[in-house]
Amino acid sequence: MNKERTTQQLALQGGMKAVSAIEGKGKPKIGADEFMALAERFCLSDTALSKIREAVEQEDWGSGPFLANYYSGLEESRVQKYERTARELFGSSYAVGVNSGTGALHCSFAAAGVKPGKEVICPAIGFYATAAAVVMAGGMPVFCDVDESLTMDPDALEPLINERTVALAPTHPMGVVCNMGRIMAVAEKHGLKVVEDCAQACCGRFDGQLIGTFGDFGCFSISAYKIVGGGEGGLILTKKERDWDRVNGISEGGGLWRPTRFAPERYEGELLVGTNYRMSELEAAVDAVQLTKAEATVARFRNVKQQIISQLGSFKEITPQLRHDTAGDIGYQLRFFPESVDLGKRICEALQAEGVGASTRGGAGRDDWHIYHYMHPLKGDIGCGCYTGNAQATYEKGACPVADDLFERVVNLGMNQWYTQADCDHIATGINKVLNVYCTPAKTPKPW
Repeated sequence: MNKERTTQQLALQGGMKAVSAIEGKGKPKIGADEFMALAERFCLSDTALSKIREAVEQEDWGSGPFLANYYSGLEESRVQKYERTARELFGSSYAVGVNSGTGALHCSFAAAGVKPGKEVICPAIGFYATAAAVVMAGGMPVFCDVDESLTMDPDALEPLINERTVALAPTHPMGVVCNMGRIMAVAEKHGLKVVEDCAQACCGRFDGQLIGTFGDFGCFSISAYKIVGGGEGGLILTKKERDWDRVNGISEGGGLWRPTRFAPERYEGELLVGTNYRMSELEAAVDAVQLTKAEATVARFRNVKQQIISQLGSFKEITPQLRHDTAGDIGYQLRFFPESVDLGKRICEALQAEGVGASTRGGAGRDDWHIYHYMHPLKGDIGCGCYTGNAQATYEKGACPVADDLFERVVNLGMNQWYTQADCDHIATGINKVLNVYCTPAKTPKPW
């Protein structure tokens, strides 16, 4: 056999390989420079950064890390660790890490059967993302008035339910928990799904049970804007495997996560058009650690608030925010309702002068996406303006009068988990000092 024939013969037929080795050796796609960019984001000193760079540049990075959930090179990816930590913390059968609380809500509403012509009952007070996610799933948000907890009023729910209603979306705002016992009773009576929005109350409890574990779906924002989380991140809890399937299908492009990606449906309704809400390994690495700290963080907030409110007097003109579970609320806001907007403004001014941080809208009329009638995107053609199936689904001020009133009068005092006993004493003294000047002591104590 001559040399020319050997080189031309296919390797499959015994010839020489055309490519026996690759000489080109490049640098890893993600390596020391990217690692240092992250280290710099932690605002370390130049001295510390120099030492870190010296250490990491001595490492053999190989092809570099893959910073997505799949093929991470680890026995357990950081996303998988985050989801496992969530299951253990909440005692939930299933957990899905996503890139935001809004993503968690969209996945859950779509998985719950929200689509064009269907309605979801949302609270009149709560961040716009809840109602917006209903619209993203093709449905129509219908707003329910609140009680003095600023959460969904169970007594106002049933008149809003009709043949188009598919789900309730109780929201736990600013660390205060809904009356989940009564809300779940309404949902069970009417055969409705429940999507809990726990974005502002991670590790709150009602009747001893962690919120997010009552409904069919528990949605969380684990982010820098919340008391648990470091950047952007979200979490979904489910009880049932089918619900977990559907949430995954929506968050992973319609089924990219499936055991056999391109297989036909394993059951009716399994396959659907999804999007991409995948969580990054970088976010998951931080937020998995944050979840392990969550209960200790919440315990400190609760202790601080209790130390303050245990010293407060009762006043005729002041109504403390209703708490459906005094032990279960997180406590990073202390809220109360003066009898008038003007009184609230004067109280806030005086509290600030005493060194106590306090705020109120005070009838200012500023737009705010935490109350239904300012959620302007819902009113346009790209929102819900084209659907008029429910005459009660108006987004104009006046539809939820209790929310309208309380939202303008409420006085907010932010708590800090690291307050000392002395800090709590001084703040309580300042509150009592101001309220004693502007208000009348009540003969019958009002629980804070």
